[in-house]
Order: sequence, then C-alpha cells, then structure tokens
Amino acid sequence: MIGKLIFFSLLMGSCAFGQQRVTPAQEAALKADLAGQIDGMKKQAQVMVDSVYSFGELGFQEFETSKYLTAILEKEGFKIERGVAGIPTAFVATWGQGKPVIALGSDIDDIPQASQKPGVAYHDPMIEGAPGHGEGHNSGMPLNIIAALAVKKVMEREHLSGTIKLWPGVAEEDLGTKAYYVRAGVFKDVDVVLFCHVDDSLRVSIGPTTSNGLVSIEYSFKGESAHAAAAPWRGRSALDAVELMDVGWNFRREHLRLATRLHYVITNGGDQPNVVPPNATVWYYYREADYDHIMNLWRIGDNMAQAAALMTDTTYTSRVLGSAWPGHFNVPIGEDMYENIKRVGLPQWSAEDQTLAKALQAELKVEQRGLAEKLPELRQPKAAQAADDDDGAGAIGPTGGGSDDIGDVSWAVPTVTLRYPSNIPGGPGHNWANGVSMATPIAHKGVVAGAKVQAMTMLDILLHPELVQKAWDYYNNVQTKDVKYKSFLRPDDKPAIWLNQKTMEEYRPRMKALYYDPSKYDTYLEQLGIKYPTVR
Repeated sequence: MIGKLIFFSLLMGSCAFGQQRVTPAQEAALKADLAGQIDGMKKQAQVMVDSVYSFGELGFQEFETSKYLTAILEKEGFKIERGVAGIPTAFVATWGQGKPVIALGSDIDDIPQASQKPGVAYHDPMIEGAPGHGEGHNSGMPLNIIAALAVKKVMEREHLSGTIKLWPGVAEEDLGTKAYYVRAGVFKDVDVVLFCHVDDSLRVSIGPTTSNGLVSIEYSFKGESAHAAAAPWRGRSALDAVELMDVGWNFRREHLRLATRLHYVITNGGDQPNVVPPNATVWYYYREADYDHIMNLWRIGDNMAQAAALMTDTTYTSRVLGSAWPGHFNVPIGEDMYENIKRVGLPQWSAEDQTLAKALQAELKVEQRGLAEKLPELRQPKAAQAADDDDGAGAIGPTGGGSDDIGDVSWAVPTVTLRYPSNIPGGPGHNWANGVSMATPIAHKGVVAGAKVQAMTMLDILLHPELVQKAWDYYNNVQTKDVKYKSFLRPDDKPAIWLNQKTMEEYRPRMKALYYDPSKYDTYLEQLGIKYPTVR
C-alpha cells in the first residue's frame, strides 16, 4: 500500500531529480517502510558483521573482506570497479542512474595485535599477537549495504532517479588511501558523501572538527656495515642516524604548539648487535591543526633527517605512507541526518548487553555506566583558532587530537559522518577492548539503527533537491570560502600497498581456520562456543 500511494503521487508530476514531491505523510510512510525493510534484514546484517570480524585484516591487506563485500553487492545488481586508485582492495560499487549521486563509505581495516574473542569482557585473544577489529571497522560497510539495499528497493518501486555508490576506506589506520581516492577523481560526480564510523552512541559530526590532519613519513637511512667489535670504526651506523633524529625531535617537543602530535616507531633497527647496522628506518606521524602547520613539521623533520645523516656520514631517503586533512563536515546534511537520528533512536539494549558493557568497563577501571540510553544533542564544534604561540601575545591555538582521512573527502564533496552505537563506552581505542562488542548483539543492533538513519537520510536527499543545493551552498560559501584544499600528496607518491603484508602472511593461515561459517552456525559467538556474555 505504501509503495502504491507514493507511486501514484509521483505519477502526478515528473519523476526527474529536482521535481519529485511527496507530502510529509507520504514521506513518513516511506521512512517507516525503510525501517521495516531494514528490520527484515537483521539476519543479513548480523552475518556480514560477524563475517568481516572473523577476517580481521590489516590495512591494504583486506582481500577477504573486499572479495566478500563485492560479491554481495554484485549479486544485488551493483556494478563493481575494482583496484580503484591503484589499490588492490579498493572498489566502487554503483547502482542506478542520474542525479543525485550519493556515495556511502566506511572503513574496513583493523588493528595490529588486537585479536579478541567477542562477547568476552576481559583480554582473551583468539590468536595471540594476531590482528583484530579493535576499533570496530567490521561493522560500517555492512551498515551501508543494508541501507543501500533498502533504498534501492524503494527507488525501483517508486521510479526515483538517482545513483548509489559504495566504497571502502582501505587502510584507514594508516591514513593510507582516501587522499588517493580524491586524486583519482572517485568523487568528481558525487553530490553527497554519507560516511559512517563505529561509536558508542548515535550521533552525526558536523562543521569543522577538532581533529588534526597529518602526514605519515618513512625515513630510511643507509650506512656501511662492519664487525661491531673487531672494526667498528669501519662502519657507518644507519641506526645511529635514526636515533639521533629521534633525539632531535624529542628535544624539540618543548617548543611545539599544543596542537602538535608527533609519534614514531623504528621499523628497522638493524639485524643483530655484532653487525653495525647498514640500514635503518623510522616512521613518523606529523599531526597538526591545518595544512601550513603540518607542512612546517614535515620541513623540520626533513631537516632533522639531513642533520642526522650528516652527523653519521650516512644518507637517507623518505617516502609518504599516508596523509589526512582535518575534517569539515556539512551542516545542512548533518542537521537533516540528526532529525532521522531522533526518529530512529537508540537500540533497546538487553540485560545481557548491559552486563557485558559494565563488566568490560570494570575491567578497564572506568565508570561502569553501561551502554548509551540517551541521544546526545547535536553540537557543532567551534572553528579551531589559528593563533600561533610564537607571536609573543600568549595566544593559545587548537589543542589537537586524532586524525581520519575522511577529512580529504570532506574537502572534495559535501560529507557527513554518521556515528552509530556498536561499541562500548570507555574503551581506550585501537585496543582489544574495543573489539569485545563487535560480533555481538550490541554491534548487530547498532548497525541496524545506523542503517535506518543512513537510509532515511538518503531518501531525504532523493526527494528534496533543495537539500543538495543547501549542502553545496554551505560547502562553497562557508567551508571553502577561506580555506582551499591542497593535497599533501606529491605527483609521484603512490599508495603504500605493501604495508602489513608480512604480518598477514604470518597470521592468515591460522586466522582462516576461524573464519565465520554462517551455513553451520547461527552466530559467530556460537561458532566460537562463547556464552554471551562471558564475564569474570
């Protein structure tokens, strides 16, 4: 009845984008229809969430995940473009035709050494030392697929014009791909990007963020080997150069702005102590609040590398492994999405869900408040102050934070990020604890709620061309009025598709034995023999 009602209404006028009109009652009926469809796909959502959790793949190595998701989309009639921007696990799935073009994205990679049995409220890895979804990136693309399938059905039934695209955030933990997507023109014809990211509540990010941008730079030093005891004077230690560079930066920390976040790992420190290391490598993240300050950190880093090379009579080369702009998210689309968040509301958590949450919080020694039961208000962050601390006036600029390469996409096309409640409040992030809920009813319910919001927002964009116009007006006249996007990528930079390959080669054979088999088991918890919830 709902479909016939709306279709009859659309027959009264043109169905071309820009001329579709329905009454508020008819629109509410369509949204109720979407919610009902998504409720009917709860099982499909659970299977996808659990399957991707079981793959547990690090950035650039998400081959099982990519193959699995594209097979589902291809079966549903989406056209698949693989190997996007020269990245083997990247893809764009497209269905429909005409305007508006709505692109749905979410990340798919996981965290090193974060293997964790789901539903267990203490550290209990499935495979010791293996990677795992210690952030929850196994849930976002299933959310988007469920939302897209529901909207696709409505579009077919109501003869609505429009195009749906789905794309994965590959290697987000390495900030490794979205700038390459932008450079490759993935979003050149897109009207709106609806991104989603796991969270512990249901909210939407709008306006300028307080997150930092960054460049990820690897420095490789080359010296000369020698016997470290018999003839050390004949060696030139690349490790000495790495350590001197690190010492230089650590002394420099006292004189950096509050917004600066600087961290590094020595990925190659030599082979064995009795050999002067001829090769050594250090990997830096230079985080700051805006493009100019990030570029200044990069300049300082290159100077330090050069100085370290001079002090040790070595040479060095560097390469970009990733980058991210600070995000700026679209206010008109975000405000519309928040109305749908209020319409959907938070999931109904069971006593078992709350028991798991509070037990994990007790394990982590944080407040035992359980799962979110009240929607947060919509708040737009204040624009970060651009003041420098070296102007003598005592001005305090932004204080900095994490990074996400969805920021690059947000500067290419109007973008919002939906945050959905599949994680447990109080986790440290990038940790086994953030994977505890991610193949449990908590994650499944959060994905279903988020899919409803995503689908309803897609419908608003399809039915209200003025919303797209408002989004671009904000993008052109507010967001980019004074700030223009300049990629951190240089023309010869290429995606670091070799990252994490050795780690996955080490662990994948053992991980394969634990891949979820939905033909034999109702849930991944059942397959693993885990009682829900398992607490101390």
